[in-house]
This record gives sequence, C-alpha cells and structure tokens, in this order.
Amino acid sequence: MHQRTWLSLFTFPVVALFTYPVVFHPVQEAPRRELKPASQDPLAGLSDIQDVLSLIKDNYVDPPDMEKVISGGIQAALERAHPLNAYLSPEDLRLPDPGPAGVGITVMKRQIYAQVLGVTAGSPAAKAGFQPGDVIRKLDGDSIGPMSSWTLERRLRGATGSEISLLRYAAANGELKKITLKREKIVPPPAFLRKEAKINLVGVEDLLPGRSAELKAMLQGLDHKLPLVLDLRRCTGGDLNEAALVAGLFVGAGPLATVQETGKADMPVSVVPASLPPFAKVAVLQGPWTSGAAEAVSSALKKQGAPVFGDRTMGLGVQRTRFPLRQGGAAEVVNKRWLGAGGEFLGLGGEKPEALKARAAEGGRPAEASQPGVPADHIFKNLKPDEDPLPKILEILADKSKDALLKLPRMNRRDPVLVSGLWRRIPVDPETT
Repeated sequence: MHQRTWLSLFTFPVVALFTYPVVFHPVQEAPRRELKPASQDPLAGLSDIQDVLSLIKDNYVDPPDMEKVISGGIQAALERAHPLNAYLSPEDLRLPDPGPAGVGITVMKRQIYAQVLGVTAGSPAAKAGFQPGDVIRKLDGDSIGPMSSWTLERRLRGATGSEISLLRYAAANGELKKITLKREKIVPPPAFLRKEAKINLVGVEDLLPGRSAELKAMLQGLDHKLPLVLDLRRCTGGDLNEAALVAGLFVGAGPLATVQETGKADMPVSVVPASLPPFAKVAVLQGPWTSGAAEAVSSALKKQGAPVFGDRTMGLGVQRTRFPLRQGGAAEVVNKRWLGAGGEFLGLGGEKPEALKARAAEGGRPAEASQPGVPADHIFKNLKPDEDPLPKILEILADKSKDALLKLPRMNRRDPVLVSGLWRRIPVDPETT
C-alpha cells in the first residue's frame, strides 16, 4: 500500500473528530416564546420607561441633560392624553407674571404648531389680519413644538407696548409670513347687534361674567315679532354659569350641559330662565370656531327647538385643574368634560372620535351624539367672513314656518303650542276648529 494511503487512513479519524460537530450538528429546537396576555394595567409600561431612562443615562454618546429628558417625556405623555395638558417644572412655578397685555388671539397647541381659535375684534392680531384657523409655527423665532400649552399661552402675554413676532401661516391664502405685533391691554368687545327689516341678529365673542345682563338690555329694545338670530360663530371662552344665564334669555327651563369627571357622579347644569317675552322665532348661528361655553348654549337652544345654522362646533368643552407634584412641579390636566343638552360630546377629553364611537356603541348612545361638537341643522360650510348668512336663514325660517302652519293639528283657539321651545298661544283659523 502506498505511503500516502497509510497517511490518509491515519488522519481520517482525527479530521472526522473535529468536523463532525460542525457538518452534522444536531438540529436544535427553537426556543419557545410564551405569549403572555396583554396587561390590563394602564401603568404597566412604567417599568419600561425607567429602563429607557437608564439606557439613555448610561449609554448615550453625549452626556444627556436628564432633567430635560425627563420633563420632555412627561410633557409628551401629557399632550398625548390632551393637547391642553401641561407639565410645569419647579422653575416654571417661580417665574414672575409676564404682564397683562396680549395681542388678542386664543390658540390651541397641536403638536408642532399652534392653531388660532379666536381673534378679539379690534386687537393687534385682528388689525394684522389674523383669522380663526390660522397656524402659528414660531414665536419669537422659537419653534412651537417644544412648548407646552401653558408655556405658549404665557409667552403670548407680556408688558404693554412690548413686541412679539409670530410666523403665521394664513389659512385663507396659504401665505407664510413673519408678523411683529405690539402687545396691549385687551378689552373684550361688547355684544353686537344688527337690525334688519325682517330679522334681527345679536352676538358675542365670549361668555365672560356680565354678558347675560348686557344681552338682556339689548333684547328688551328689539321687536319681538321678528325672528332673532344668536351669532356664536366667534364665541370662545367663558364659563357654564354665564352660559346658563345667556341661554335663559332665549329659551325656558331645561338642561344646559352635564359635567363629567372621573370618579365622580355626573353634574347636570340647567338653563336659568330670564322670563323675557318670547320672540317669533329664535335661531342659532355657529361655526367651527364656536368653542367651550358657547357650545353648551347652542346645544341647549337646539334641544328646545331652535334651528341651528352653520357648521359643527369645535368640541372643546373641557376644564383643567392644576395638580402639585411631589418633586416641586405641577401638572395642568384636563380632568372634566361636558355633554351637551342633546347628549353631544362637547369635550373630547383626549379620546379620539373612534374611541368615543366604540364607547357609545357599548352604551347604546346614538352615533351622532358620539361625535364631538354640536351639529348644525342647516350646514353652511366654509362661510367666509364677508358673506351674509341672514338672507338664507330668513328664507329657511320662512319655509319652516309655512310647513308648521300646514301641519298644525285641529285645536281650540286657546290651546298652547310649542314654538322654539316656548309654549305660546297662537291664533287659529275658525274654519279648522
């Protein structure tokens, strides 16, 4: 036998000894992963948050400012629940008041920008052409994104005569422009009145204390035989107590809203009637920027039969409360929301419309009521500021009046009938009795 053959036979066992585990290794079963049911505890993820913070602290390439990391995480979590929620650090709480002056806009933080909800008539913002729906991207050169709702509202205020620059995106024409305004003491404009030959219109821009007395004096001087339109298209701000008094100027006793708070029984709020002589017809004119207490008024009047014109309201009937934190800061949290007199959700409370619909389906609430805001009976979408809605409203009211007269049941002359939520005695043709 050849020398090489003997060498091959001798080395084969040695080679096989090392190669067998590699070439013919046994197949191992993949490790079994136990599928654990999702935790029902809403706070179950807090341990993950702690782990992530530890990873950032120990492994990030640059030494992180952990105070900023933690405060930013808290703010992001709060805003995810509701855009009006805000985290206030101990340093924030020690800041002095920025001043009593402003530019006359009401805004809402929406992630990386702020949306204009209201513009006070005659204010610096109104004179500069700001309109509800405009978007603010920067404030004094700083991006809106890192600011909380509390910080944003605070930075809009300042000393009288001080300047502020806003990078505004105009919703009307798409213009992006930096606008510098001077702050001034904002005086809420008075209620406004428009008299026409066949119809009257009254309106307010807010429901601050004293509005009901102002409107009452204005209504007493009007012709009650004419239809009356309550204009709430630009009404933001105010409280439910004043809303209850304002609603009572136009309709009788009834529900205004229901305040909902976690862990507490629902608190109903009722209309406070003023017992004024009824108008021939009362209607409401609202819009997508009608928000807060004004939505409760619109819902209450609609519940008692007043037709509503315009578009669905904002759905911003919520209340915030400041809660102190153990480390010295505080959190402003939306902890209350309102239901309208018709069951409408007037405050989202941080929930998405899909979630509201799901909860409504479980509870049997109508789908329409599960959508935020007060829906209009007659839709006027994208109504421009210079458009006059009164002719169309008067035409619809006249048609409805004709229909009502044709459908009146046989009755005695002294029988009452419900008109616009008010029981009135009306004349009836003797031939129909």
